[in-house]
Amino acid sequence: VPCLLEGKPDVLLIECGFDAHARDPLAQQRLSTEAFAEFTKRVARQPVLSFLEGGYDLQAIEASARAHVQALTSA
Repeated sequence: VPCLLEGKPDVLLIECGFDAHARDPLAQQRLSTEAFAEFTKRVARQPVLSFLEGGYDLQAIEASARAHVQALTSA
């Protein structure tokens, strides 16, 4: 994250794909909903434009998207 923000971007574009979630049947990355929220908190110190991308477990997408938006709105 420090390298990402070093350039002081005007806007950070985030492609939110939650297919790395532990509940996702195709990915093997095993990230938690809390991990997605933490990633968001770390970069949400500047303007963010977020796009919902993908994932294959609807409950994981819902929980992760909710956590992502909550992290954005509390930053």
